[in-house]
Amino acid sequence: MACHNGMTSASGEDLSIGVAWRATMMANSSRDPYWQASVRRETIDHPRAAHEIEDECSTCHMPMSHTAARAAGTPASVFAHLPQAARPGAAQPDALSRLAQDGVSCTLCHQITPGNFGSPGSFSGGFTIDTKTPAEARPLFGPFTPDPALQKVMHSATGFRQTEGAHVRQSELCATCHTLYTTARDRAGQAVGRFPEQVPFQEWQHSIYVESASCQTCHMPAIAGEAPIASVLGQPRAGARKHSFVGGNFFVLAMLNRFRDALGVEALPAELEQASASTLAHLEESTARLTIDRAASDGRQLTVDVSIANLSGHKLPTAYPSRRAWIRLIVRDGSGRTVFSSGALRPSGAIEGNANDEQPAAFEPHYREIRRGDQVQIYESILADGAGAITTSLISALRYAKDNRLLPKGFDKHTAHADIAVHGDARDDADFTSGGDRVRYAVDLAGASAPFTVEAALLFQPIGFRWADNLRGYPADEPSRFVRYFDAMSSQSAAPLATASATVR
Repeated sequence: MACHNGMTSASGEDLSIGVAWRATMMANSSRDPYWQASVRRETIDHPRAAHEIEDECSTCHMPMSHTAARAAGTPASVFAHLPQAARPGAAQPDALSRLAQDGVSCTLCHQITPGNFGSPGSFSGGFTIDTKTPAEARPLFGPFTPDPALQKVMHSATGFRQTEGAHVRQSELCATCHTLYTTARDRAGQAVGRFPEQVPFQEWQHSIYVESASCQTCHMPAIAGEAPIASVLGQPRAGARKHSFVGGNFFVLAMLNRFRDALGVEALPAELEQASASTLAHLEESTARLTIDRAASDGRQLTVDVSIANLSGHKLPTAYPSRRAWIRLIVRDGSGRTVFSSGALRPSGAIEGNANDEQPAAFEPHYREIRRGDQVQIYESILADGAGAITTSLISALRYAKDNRLLPKGFDKHTAHADIAVHGDARDDADFTSGGDRVRYAVDLAGASAPFTVEAALLFQPIGFRWADNLRGYPADEPSRFVRYFDAMSSQSAAPLATASATVR
């Protein structure tokens, strides 16, 4: 923070690395109230495995305290180190808690060595850091060749030795935590299998983007031209990237800002507002395209064909399975009266007509054609436990009952590995293929008069209603707090990725 802030581009854009980082989900990975609530829920559901669950879940959300604890030969913890708001008279956090509260910080990613990159052992937090070498002799990897004089400056200030490491630009670095296989457990806490909870790296490998774009290409935006990378004698470099780590979770970023005091957030309000706005802009500009290919009426029925194109390098939505995207379609007649509506977002954050939001044991199928307003095309992953029951517990989940998330370009669903396979009716839908999906709407006009206006949108929700609502009633502070937060903000829990409209006369 001391040396990598106060930097601007030739056009005056703020390029401060530390300021950009501290308003990201990476910096706030341990403060994330949804993560805290989910871990607590899992330890309540599987009390005999509580220590193992905390150890597993802290690997990537509290990676520095986890790595330090492991190096000392002790189990890592979550709840002993949760960030706390500043309170008069509160005890100062111990060393491990201070590390935990910094989330995914600079010296975590920049100390990771490339020795096991891309191998199964590197996934699920299997990154390697040389904890045996004394800190003052350890390399801190960056993408550029260091100037020998400035190398000494950095070493004197931080104790680390600035070292060129091209591997920090590789997707395999991100995959060490963003490829996550969870240990599935039964009610007794016994391990019963392994579940591919989030595998965007493997999805990317099965797409055309593996040859042209890394994770960093999209999630660490490039800085045009040359830019300084340090405020102290920083040399302008070509190819520098922003540390804004833009993703999709605008909702929790807004939650961190609104409830900042209770969550001990350090980023300034304006910084989190900018991070949330940048996330929304990224979602609207870079993730999807929606088109109305055909809209025609025979006087009795209106037929609308909607196509969705996935512009990202992995499934859409991807990673944590609480995320979902769906088609919102409205048809109005010449007087403005609503003739047909599918996919409306209720104030509670639930989707109108969605079976899973209404009944935890049910879920909406994948549709080729929609004829009724209580049918909704939702692109999502639905989890099932060993007995086949639908669940939002990651530790109970053993398989996917449904996975029709939109495929990236080049993704062949017939040759995809089981960990990234399509599950459910989408598997046999010829219109659900590499790069997107097409859905037909057949609307009964019931005597309504033209002209008809069709409005379609692809909406996205980082935390689906069912994933939040299933935390309701757990007798612990973290789940109860998150449910309160979600209820207070549920009407703003979704955002449009793409829209289109058409008129039929």
